[in-house]
Amino acid sequence: MTALRLLLSDSYDPWFNLAVEDCIFRQMTTQKVLFLWRNAETVVIGQAQNPWKECNTARMEQDGIRLARRSSGGGAVFHDLGNTCFTFMAGKPEYDKSVSTQIILNALANLGITASASGRNDLVALTAEGERKISGSAYRETQQSGFHHGTLLLHADLSRLANYLNPDPKKLQAKGITSVRSRVANLSEFVQGIDHRQICQAITESFFDWYGARVEPEIISPDVFPDLPGFAEQFEKQSSWAWNFGKAPAFSHELNERFVWGGVDIYFDVEKGLISRAQLFTDSLNPEPLNDFVHRLVGRKYYGDDVMAACELSCIAYPPHRPELEQLAIWMKSCIR
Repeated sequence: MTALRLLLSDSYDPWFNLAVEDCIFRQMTTQKVLFLWRNAETVVIGQAQNPWKECNTARMEQDGIRLARRSSGGGAVFHDLGNTCFTFMAGKPEYDKSVSTQIILNALANLGITASASGRNDLVALTAEGERKISGSAYRETQQSGFHHGTLLLHADLSRLANYLNPDPKKLQAKGITSVRSRVANLSEFVQGIDHRQICQAITESFFDWYGARVEPEIISPDVFPDLPGFAEQFEKQSSWAWNFGKAPAFSHELNERFVWGGVDIYFDVEKGLISRAQLFTDSLNPEPLNDFVHRLVGRKYYGDDVMAACELSCIAYPPHRPELEQLAIWMKSCIR
């Protein structure tokens, strides 16, 4: 009989859920695993993406939206409690992403929703306006095993997608994977009142039917760390600035603005989320304090609080120039956060 494992998470913390996923994946052997979960308001980016390029990081900070970097590829997505997330895992050679895709399609069919696979990683359903995306997926494989994970839009607040997945206009010369936006639809347009419990039950039954076996679910609780090897360390990594922002591919950023005391052009090179080069050009009559401030940014995080910390050191060194230094720093913070 095929060894199955079913995990259901009661946590809404994206870093917690992604840490569970990673730990289960690293320790699994020949099992077929289904993990069902959902996140509170979060932007989840692919392993090779640049958050400053993909997201409106300023709006996210303002609204308390988390950033989470997953270990798989693909593009940026917005999660809220109107999304259901699924992860299928299997050892090789049994791992087959077409199987997990079919399990999801069968679950949707059992709910009365006709959907189909489209392209490399989407599921679509037909509406009066044409095909609309209802699910996006990403994949990860090692020599021993693989996983397929994705989201199903149930009753997500689609109006908020544009708030966080459209970056501020920035002059970024960025490497990495850029998201492709698609027209989307909620499953509630097809089945009124559909909820997380209902879709989880349908996917679970489809999973059991496919493999001809049943198991009791393991409940992952947010109240206690799961008894998984290395979980505490993986959770610390998933929730760290170094992973979520510092893993961004190298990029350059050009800023320019005019103040009453003069104009500035600033050029940053950023590597692993740290400012590796900062250069300022200005027609200010007092460029020394401004240059001192910009030079103090090198080696710091590409992050608003680090900008303000460097500014304070320059203000101490050049007390009469605090007003223009603080004005420059506040503007820079608004541009890069």
